[in-house]
Amino acid sequence: MKIEDVRAKAFAMPLTNPSYPPPPYRFYNREYIVITYRTDIDALRAVVPEPLEITDPVVKYEFIRMPDSTGFGDYTESGQVIPVHYQGKPGGYVHSMYLDDDAPISGGREIWGFPKKLACPKISHEGEVIVGTLDCGSLRCAVGTMGYKHRVIDSAAVQKSMLEPSYLLKIIPHVDGSPRILELVRYYLEDVQVKGAWTGPAALELFQHVTVDVAKLPVREVISATHFVADLTLGLGEVVHDYLATP
Repeated sequence: MKIEDVRAKAFAMPLTNPSYPPPPYRFYNREYIVITYRTDIDALRAVVPEPLEITDPVVKYEFIRMPDSTGFGDYTESGQVIPVHYQGKPGGYVHSMYLDDDAPISGGREIWGFPKKLACPKISHEGEVIVGTLDCGSLRCAVGTMGYKHRVIDSAAVQKSMLEPSYLLKIIPHVDGSPRILELVRYYLEDVQVKGAWTGPAALELFQHVTVDVAKLPVREVISATHFVADLTLGLGEVVHDYLATP
């Protein structure tokens, strides 16, 4: 293969059979369970990078079912998003993500810098309760439960919160093991259509695990829970801070 052919064909690894197709990526009937809880402020300070700023010791624990997404297929995800401010404006720092599908793991890490790792999250409807679980191998790492559609909430308010910016720390190593790319990336969800949103009582437990370390942000108090379904497009990112270029 000639040099100009490599340049023309190269999009993602492997060169001749990439792990995922080019964007855009559209998601249909994406189901969320988001349990907001209070944690320890020192635990947040240990994981949130500057120039992001923490305002409250709060974490949003998410279970997300994605039954139909272009390019990425059918999969489930679970992880933690930390409310932050950047240059005085609110957003969310994506701290951890665990999922069960190779294409979004590879694409999410390589394009945006999503902190994705392989595990086994699930969402199930068990009578009057929605159950979210996260397992790694034979071990349970997280379990969230929520009352099923106890009260309808304003879909417009949920949509507004989904349109806030999200932030990622993208890290790509050089061949000598040093960081080649070290950037704070901002992205937005686009063309969001919330099809229904509900709230209800909820509980959340996180368990110690060496690689799925969600329990490092311990649950001190469950504040609220939201269950909603939406269609959306995952927008591409922009670099807002280059850690290697800025002293």
